[in-house]
Amino acid sequence: MRKRYQISGRQIAAGRVLAGLAQSELAAAANVSVTALRRMEEGVGPLRGLMNDISAVRSALDAAGIEFIAENAKTPCERLKKSEFSAYGPILVGGG
Repeated sequence: MRKRYQISGRQIAAGRVLAGLAQSELAAAANVSVTALRRMEEGVGPLRGLMNDISAVRSALDAAGIEFIAENAKTPCERLKKSEFSAYGPILVGGG
């Protein structure tokens, strides 16, 4: 099983935008409130708090095609999984 790195609110927001989801759509997919998701996205640094909610949002992003990785970096990044964009290579958004 691969290690799950801590992620930041900015990474959740970036992953959501890359997946083309509104906050309300991601919140519904993760079964969390829009308010909780908004607070997560506004967080600075690694997220802390209700780990079940954070895990649910992360899983919903994974199901939407977003993969959090830590390749050759000290912080995790997001990228779209194989898609129509794969001809251009992975789309990475720096973490931190």
